[in-house]
Amino acid sequence: TQVEIPTRFGERPKLLSMAQIVLNEMIKGMLIQWSYKFNLVTDVIMQTFIFIGIAFFVGNGALEPERLAPALLGYIAWFYASAAIADMAYDLREEAQSGTLEQWYMSPAPAGVVQMGRTLSKFIFTTAMISVISAVLILLFRIHIPWRWEGLPVFGLMLIGVYGFGFIVGGATLLFKQVGPLANMVQTMLLFLNGAFLPVDRFPDWLAAFTQTLPTTQGIIVLRSVVLDGRSLFDVWLDGSLIWLLIHSVIYFSVGWAVFSICERQAKKRGLLGQY
Repeated sequence: TQVEIPTRFGERPKLLSMAQIVLNEMIKGMLIQWSYKFNLVTDVIMQTFIFIGIAFFVGNGALEPERLAPALLGYIAWFYASAAIADMAYDLREEAQSGTLEQWYMSPAPAGVVQMGRTLSKFIFTTAMISVISAVLILLFRIHIPWRWEGLPVFGLMLIGVYGFGFIVGGATLLFKQVGPLANMVQTMLLFLNGAFLPVDRFPDWLAAFTQTLPTTQGIIVLRSVVLDGRSLFDVWLDGSLIWLLIHSVIYFSVGWAVFSICERQAKKRGLLGQY
């Protein structure tokens, strides 16, 4: 999609042109993903059975709605984290494989603006997929998750940290290209250690301390508190859990952006953008 890039004396304001770039990249990304409908359907079915399988074994063969509700919230958090990691790892690798990564950075549009549009398209598709999966699971097992608006800001804070972690993986992709094993390891580790299926307080002390450093663990804890336990944002702020989530997410995003920027500069300096 061709986008007019404004000059100093351009006809359109710079902000409007940047927004148009984001919109065009977002639409293009959604059209590309929608063209692989069979892959989408297969992925939805697979992710649904992954949840059922893990919940079945963790619950000792029982699929009780009371236990599935907190597990589903944790699974949703993991699903977004997994998508963010895949977005940065596999998509950048495909750009490098096809030889378009260097052209992307040479285009007049800032690379960060282009990436924002692509990330938004993936976020929309991720939301659509997890909505379908959640609806199937809720109807199939009669899971009750109350709708509480307090969960939205908590979820948003968690996503900030999640995408910050994705930047770290993306930076590694620019330098090393083949980071699939790293991405798979992190995705698997998050699934089993972020407290999605087994509460963190059941872990050994050393493992519980480690899981608290993961990008989704604290978000899942606070999300369950406000959505399932009915606590207000003021309550979780007073007990420090929301404050820790805020600090945690800001640190992850800041470190992730810094790491990505450093790796990006090194990749340009070494001429790695056009190599695979």
